[in-house]
Amino acid sequence: MATARRFLPPTLLLHSFEAAARLESFTAAARELHLTQSAISRHIRALEQQLGADLFVRDRQTVRLTLAGEAYAREVREALRHIATATLGFRANPTGGAINLGVLPTFGAQWLAPRLPDFMRAHPDITINLMSRPLPFDFSGDTLHAAIHFGAAEWTGAEMDFLMSEQVVATCSPTLLARHAFRTPADLLDAPLLHLVSRPDAWERWFAAQGVEALKVHGMLCDQFTFIAQAAAAGAGVALLPRFLAADLLESGRLVELPGRTLPSEGAYYLAYPANHGSYGPFQTFRAWLLKATTSHGQTA
Repeated sequence: MATARRFLPPTLLLHSFEAAARLESFTAAARELHLTQSAISRHIRALEQQLGADLFVRDRQTVRLTLAGEAYAREVREALRHIATATLGFRANPTGGAINLGVLPTFGAQWLAPRLPDFMRAHPDITINLMSRPLPFDFSGDTLHAAIHFGAAEWTGAEMDFLMSEQVVATCSPTLLARHAFRTPADLLDAPLLHLVSRPDAWERWFAAQGVEALKVHGMLCDQFTFIAQAAAAGAGVALLPRFLAADLLESGRLVELPGRTLPSEGAYYLAYPANHGSYGPFQTFRAWLLKATTSHGQTA
């Protein structure tokens, strides 16, 4: 359905309004946009006339947004960001297709990024744009075509493809192991433990799987696996890490695996995407490649 042109103000007016709303000053907006203060004022007046209502309350030498103006500013800012992102994507790949993919930071850096060159060589006409997204979001309000999700197969308004599960292992640096001489899982009760904020009960679950009662589990908090892995390699504590994310550090000897049963995580990795993106050719190609890559990597990692 075509959008009526009367509901599409000129971009110049929207840019002036967005800057004035964000900076709460016509003068500051003029400096940012390399215009005069009177030009900004004229643009906003013209926009208000088109809208049929005031966007700002003028009070002597100051301006502030009306309540309706605040809501409109948020929508305009998001719309301008979408246009800029679309333009950047087109300029990056004007002859093929582009895919905006939300990725979990550590999964993207440790697993996906090293494998992307294979996809790029096979499909040089498709550009993959990676954007760090630690939490689920509303696809209807974002420019992403899909996202890598960890957890349950639940995402409102999205289709889900299972990618792989993970096995978690206890790890620490060789120096820390030599200092504490961990021999059994119970020995870790007195160790400095590293915790991931998004998985607050991970250590309790790990000890329970080993048959060890853990009433109080203390330690340092981190919000990403990357921080925990590097902290553990530096000797700051013992970390529970997905085996496939810790593979390089284990192989290099910077981390060692400690005694104890591996623990399957409660969640798994999924590819989430809106149903209407499933027919987008470049995404279909990437989806098929990703499903094959995770299958060849192993359903558990």
